[in-house]
Amino acid sequence: MISRSSLTDTYPKKQLGDVVEFLDSMRRPVTESDRRAGEYPYYGANGLQGTIDDFIFDEPLLLLAEDGGHFGSPDRGIAYRVSGKTWVNNHAHVLRPKACVDLGFLCRVLENYDVTPWVTGTTRGKLTQAGAAQIVVPLPPLPEQRRIAEILDKADALRAKRRAALAQLDTLTQSIFLDMFGDPATNPKGWPKKPFGEVCETRLGKMLDQKQQTGQNRRPYLRNANVQWFRFDITNLLEMDFDEDERRILRLQPGDLLICEGGEPGRAAVWQGEIEECYFQKALHRARPDRRLAAPDYLAWLLWFLVKRGGLSGVTSATIAHLTGEKLAVLPTMLPPVDLQRLFVCRVAGIKTLATNQRASLHQLDALFASLQHRAFRGEL
Repeated sequence: MISRSSLTDTYPKKQLGDVVEFLDSMRRPVTESDRRAGEYPYYGANGLQGTIDDFIFDEPLLLLAEDGGHFGSPDRGIAYRVSGKTWVNNHAHVLRPKACVDLGFLCRVLENYDVTPWVTGTTRGKLTQAGAAQIVVPLPPLPEQRRIAEILDKADALRAKRRAALAQLDTLTQSIFLDMFGDPATNPKGWPKKPFGEVCETRLGKMLDQKQQTGQNRRPYLRNANVQWFRFDITNLLEMDFDEDERRILRLQPGDLLICEGGEPGRAAVWQGEIEECYFQKALHRARPDRRLAAPDYLAWLLWFLVKRGGLSGVTSATIAHLTGEKLAVLPTMLPPVDLQRLFVCRVAGIKTLATNQRASLHQLDALFASLQHRAFRGEL
């Protein structure tokens, strides 16, 4: 992320309104119900929103989020390039760079810019055209702009390759599962099924009392947001006091399967002891499979297919996405032979190792890209 304060005096600085032409008046909003899918991309604040059967623009342009953008997390991107025949709704500013600025360079300046000083609104932040026009950008000579953009493009291309490799590994695991077991939603191989509650010991986390925090019994715990598919985000764990009974009942063990009750019901990951002592709270189910299931990894992938292919549609609430303990207990669970499950888990372990290495490499490339960004716009590249 870069900000106005991180820019130095190495390069001249200009306001965005001095180096671009705003084409916002040419945008035409269209409701989702009225939008007819077609051959042209349809863009909004956060990138591609779908397709449409007509276009407004037909040239290389830069889009900058107006409202609904990731203003609080600019590392997720608030600006991006488009080209060719496109349609842009009224949630993104449309910028045509003037002759003094290279489009690729300007995109690299703005894509992760902290624009909060120019954002208005309390509930839904909005970067008005007047506010956007005041954003301060560095303006080195055009050859230097192009050199910087080329370096950042190459670094970003390496990150894209790592992300693509990770996606391919996920696809590989999905293909292996389908080849070995078939789609759990239809069970084409006719494996026997049992209710989830018969093959797993399950427990729903409890709502912890907001008691006075003495610090003596404070322990980290997992919430719904910490559980991603097949992994945990433990960067923002909260802590709370746990009494002796709560520590006995709610403490996690390696091999525990954590399943989301709400949010995306059924989303699951296997706890591997990522930290020494951790607990779980309401909105998460903990499952411990019996001998008919070789490992919780098989169950996590089983749930993935059920969630992604509609196999939970008759289990969760029709009005609010919610997987209760009662519903989970009766979920039909496919039980292929244990030896086949073990073979799948063995194959997945090899893929996990590759994915771990790829994620570590991606993390390093993300750090390199951020460093290059800061150095570039400070005149140190």
